[in-house]
Amino acid sequence: MDLRVLPERLSVCRLPAGAPWPVPAAGSSFWSATRTENEVSVVCPEDEAPEGAHVEPDWRALEVAGPLEFSMVGVMAGLTAPLADVDVSVFVVSTYDTDYVLVHAAALERAVEALRAAGHTVHAG
Repeated sequence: MDLRVLPERLSVCRLPAGAPWPVPAAGSSFWSATRTENEVSVVCPEDEAPEGAHVEPDWRALEVAGPLEFSMVGVMAGLTAPLADVDVSVFVVSTYDTDYVLVHAAALERAVEALRAAGHTVHAG
């Protein structure tokens, strides 16, 4: 796979299930929100974390070059297995066109090295 490290630092946030739908700031570079019956999860730039959220800061995203076909099998397994082998925790976000693998900023270099060793191409952001 071909990946690109996005330049910004992100936060992974949790809001209560009944929280109002969060709105990204104009011009936000990366923003993802998911609502379930138990929570609202948001991934956003660190300085845009929703008020009142439980915030886990200091994440970096690796974007898989897309668009990816829905028939592709094993994309996440091929990316997360090498990271698990070097004890890098991940948070995954998928969109219609592609996937993003988030790792803590402190583990970014180790993650990039592991992915490259597994045969993936990783471009700096």
